[in-house]
Amino acid sequence: MPASTCSEQQSLLPGPTRRAWLAGSAAGAWLALGAAGRVAADEKITLTVAAFPLVDEIARAALPAWQRLHPNVAVEVLTRQYADHHTAMSTALSTAALLPDVLALESSKLGRFAQGGGLENLAQAPFALDRYRPLLVPYAYDQAIARNGAVVAVPTDIGPGTLLYRQDILARAAVDAAELTRSWDGYIAAGARIKKQTGAYLIAHVQAIKDILIRTGIAPGEGIYFDQNSRVLVQSERFVRAFELALKVRRLGLDARITAWSNEWAEGFKRGTLATELSGAWLVGQLSNWIAPKTAGLWRAAELPEGANAGYGGAFYAIPRKLDANRKLLAWQFIQLMTLDRERQLTAFKTHDAFPALLAAHEDPFFDAPVAFLGAQPARQLWRQAARRISAVPVHKQDPFADEVIGSELDHVLNRGKSIRTALADAQALLERRAHR
Repeated sequence: MPASTCSEQQSLLPGPTRRAWLAGSAAGAWLALGAAGRVAADEKITLTVAAFPLVDEIARAALPAWQRLHPNVAVEVLTRQYADHHTAMSTALSTAALLPDVLALESSKLGRFAQGGGLENLAQAPFALDRYRPLLVPYAYDQAIARNGAVVAVPTDIGPGTLLYRQDILARAAVDAAELTRSWDGYIAAGARIKKQTGAYLIAHVQAIKDILIRTGIAPGEGIYFDQNSRVLVQSERFVRAFELALKVRRLGLDARITAWSNEWAEGFKRGTLATELSGAWLVGQLSNWIAPKTAGLWRAAELPEGANAGYGGAFYAIPRKLDANRKLLAWQFIQLMTLDRERQLTAFKTHDAFPALLAAHEDPFFDAPVAFLGAQPARQLWRQAARRISAVPVHKQDPFADEVIGSELDHVLNRGKSIRTALADAQALLERRAHR
């Protein structure tokens, strides 16, 4: 994907000029269709928006603003749980039955939908999404570019990666936070001291370490698991290193061997048995709101070890290709409200920790404000910098399957003593059989 294109466009907009342009453009950009999206006074229309939890709440919160602009166009937000939603959308797009007007997609699912041919190409008229490209976080926009150059979705929020750590646990172990981020070896060494001095585990599960390392050092033309020609990449050195470091952490007893989002995982945060976590910035909101609110003030944020850059999730809006043309225009205006309106983006961030994909929102003073849960650390500045450094990588329709295969093979290495080289060779053979299906 041409990640450099957007960065080059942004570099032409230095300093205050760029900020003013972004703010002005974003404020009015989504009104650009003008009369094309208007509805006659006596005409009543209902748009349907299909979404998954949290995205649905953000969409509903925007309905008063939408009604002021389109008093004759009601919006019904349909909610399904995450997995059910994406399954239902896949079925709807393939059969052209029960199509919503707007559908939300999570970033990890975007590649499969992009290559399915069921989504509208928003780069084409009358949408012309390319003109808004400089307004959006570069890697997020690039994630929505299909192999044929079509832009199939608009990012609404992102998940810049961060390392979260318990300051109180580090203090008890006499570990400086810089030791966690200087290198992966330093991160592991610090974890060993933390475990010895406090009994706390470095991390919940080593899969989190593997997930970052296989996304580090990707060469141009490569995806995570496949290159642009569907050649399988899982025997490359980045996979070898990811497995080696994960195995080292396991052998030292530094991971708690608990799965993210399990009850045990949440309890680890509440009880202070987990010293760090590698995740998206949005996890701070989850910790403060419901996972471990009583740990407020004990956590801090830092960049990922060795300056690694990784995105953790994110939501996009798309339009079905087979939707009626007139409804597409209204659907497009709804998407513009959700993605290009600065106030909508900031409201979603402040209320649901949905980190904005709109660059103009990043200029708001809210990004410089202290985060109470993080001991008044102005961590949003850190996440804003991380968001600019992340690069999009090409997606492949078999990426979700490849993720399962690699995760399974790592389990064989960790729990059954399988050699790393054999595990990756087995994964390579299986993925090669699936790559061209």
